[in-house]
Amino acid sequence: MEKITVDNGQKFDFGRTSAEYAKYRDIYPPELYDRLYSLGVGATNTRWLDLGTGTGTVVRGLAKYGADIAAIDSSKEQIAQAIELSRGYDNIRYEVVSAEEASYPEHSFDTVTACQCFWYFDPAAVVPKIKKWLKSGGMFLKLYMSYLKEDPIASRSHALVKELNSNWTGGSAAVQDLRTHYFDAPQLDSFCIDLPFTRESWHGRIKACRGVLASMDSDTFRRFEERHLELLRTLPEHFTVRHKVFLTYYIMK
Repeated sequence: MEKITVDNGQKFDFGRTSAEYAKYRDIYPPELYDRLYSLGVGATNTRWLDLGTGTGTVVRGLAKYGADIAAIDSSKEQIAQAIELSRGYDNIRYEVVSAEEASYPEHSFDTVTACQCFWYFDPAAVVPKIKKWLKSGGMFLKLYMSYLKEDPIASRSHALVKELNSNWTGGSAAVQDLRTHYFDAPQLDSFCIDLPFTRESWHGRIKACRGVLASMDSDTFRRFEERHLELLRTLPEHFTVRHKVFLTYYIMK
């Protein structure tokens, strides 16, 4: 099991974009949370581990159902934002630790999820842990959601990021991960949805992507910001961007 190569090995740090991530990446639609809950994610009287939780968006979206939730991320900045945004939820426990270094007893969880992140992990280290952590009949679920590059607005923003950061490969690592199964009997689901944005929120969403604030130097980011804001001035104040959601899940024997 080899780790998927991301951005030709270019370094990135989501901690550098935590503020933007917290403000602008909470864009999962209600339809997604309904789909996850229908599969048992977050259900009452279950234990759920969310790997690479970032700012805790997914766990907050389902915390109201009362699952006992552990949520981890290797970035202390991301976890700090998650804790701040999760005030009032006493059923979420956050921890700064990578998926590779995390440790839990056998058969601890009914559900383990990895949302927008599994391709960053070392599968040789993480896959055996997930198999150990899940109860018999438990579920591991991977989620990936992205704008469609064919969308007329997304295509222009995507092209600008790629022009200024040639190592950035967008969602190619995620697509490779979708085609790679480390567990038996994968079950697949997907759907498309038009998500609403303003010029500000779309600019923030793009800034928070891996190819911009997480990896650009300050001069390159300045040039990106100038040109992206210029692009946005040609758009109406409110618009939608077409996205596709992919779910892959596995039930442990």
